[in-house]
Formats: sequence, C-alpha cells, structure tokens
Amino acid sequence: MGLEIERKFLIKDDTWKSDVSKAFNIKQGYLSSVVERVVRIRVRGDKGFLTIKSEVKNMTRLEYEYEVPLEDAEAMLKLCEKPIIEKVRHLVNIDKHTWEIDVFGGKNEGLMVAEIELEAEQETFILPKWAGEEVTNDKRYYNSNLIKTPFNTWT
Repeated sequence: MGLEIERKFLIKDDTWKSDVSKAFNIKQGYLSSVVERVVRIRVRGDKGFLTIKSEVKNMTRLEYEYEVPLEDAEAMLKLCEKPIIEKVRHLVNIDKHTWEIDVFGGKNEGLMVAEIELEAEQETFILPKWAGEEVTNDKRYYNSNLIKTPFNTWT
C-alpha cells in the first residue's frame, strides 16, 4: 500500500529558479474526481501514468501509481473531465528533500505551487525563503479541484 504525505505552499518570488535541477512538462486529467477518490491520467515528458488516490486525512492519503504506455495515456486524456491540467514541474533539491514546483498554464495560468513529500506528517524540513503561505489544507489548490474551478476564475 502506498502512502502520500505532502505539504503545499504558494511561491513568494522567483529565487527558486536558480536552484532547479530538472524540469518537465505535465498534462493530466481526471477520470474520476470525487472527494472519496481520484483517478488521474498523467503524461510526464515521454511517459504515461495512471494514479489512484484516496481522500486526504490531515496531510496523508493512499496513493497507487502505475506506468502505462504513453499512447494509452494520451488516449485516456481525451476521456477525462475538462479542462486538462497543464503545468511545468521544476525539481529543487534542498537538504534531503526534493521540492516540486508546479508552474501552471492553460486555465490555471499564473498559479505556482511548491510541494514537498514527507515520510511522516511530523517530519521536519527546511522551508525555503521563496515558500509563502501554506495551502496544504486548502482544497482549492488540489489539482482535481482546479479542473472544476480553475485558478483564473477565482475572485
């Protein structure tokens, strides 16, 4: 059984850009986006993935991810709820953690969110100076909710 424990933060400035170790394009869609579970299809670079996640409890949820053929993932994206999430993910290594900074495009243009995955909810980590407000528990920032209410529609 896979567990995902993550925290999310908004980005205050662009100083993270000088520390990027890798970046890749992501397109992802949701075959199911109900509160109890999400079923996501993702194309990351030249690979496809099917991911199933449970409802979040505190910062933790069950997560199962499987690589699927790229052609299948691209075909399944056409079956997904709209809009498709488009973003560029940038990896920044700080201490023993890798931060994932997502710069969104499309209907979520202008949104930038940093995520860190942890081994335990109580795990300590270095909070970079570019990390702003924590939005871990703000459901508006869940990718599965950004398809229902895109960032550019917020008032």
